Amino acid sequence: MFLLYEYDIFWAFLIISSVIPILAFLISGILAPISKGPEKLSSYESGIEPMGDAWLQFRIRYYMFALVFVVFDVETVFLYPWAMSFDVSVFIEALIFVLILIVGLVYAWRKGALEWS
Repeated sequence: MFLLYEYDIFWAFLIISSVIPILAFLISGILAPISKGPEKLSSYESGIEPMGDAWLQFRIRYYMFALVFVVFDVETVFLYPWAMSFDVSVFIEALIFVLILIVGLVYAWRKGALEWS
């Protein structure tokens, strides 16, 4: 039978983990000094007045390189549990996963996403 009192710890954890951030925001909003002036609204870069426009466009190649890095970085996170429970079926699943990632790497390489020039 499904009993609700078995989830008391879960609900307590959920309520506490929701109340603490809300209280932190409320307390910081109340205690934070409020001073609005020209110095507060100006941009600040290492103590030096910024020169030129702050909005710079970056080439999409930097973002593509970062995304390829993140994909292969996350790969190691997924391979670790598979390594801990090594079985034949797990090995086949890991092999399929790595093959899909290799296909993605070859695609990114052929498209030129890994070249800086």
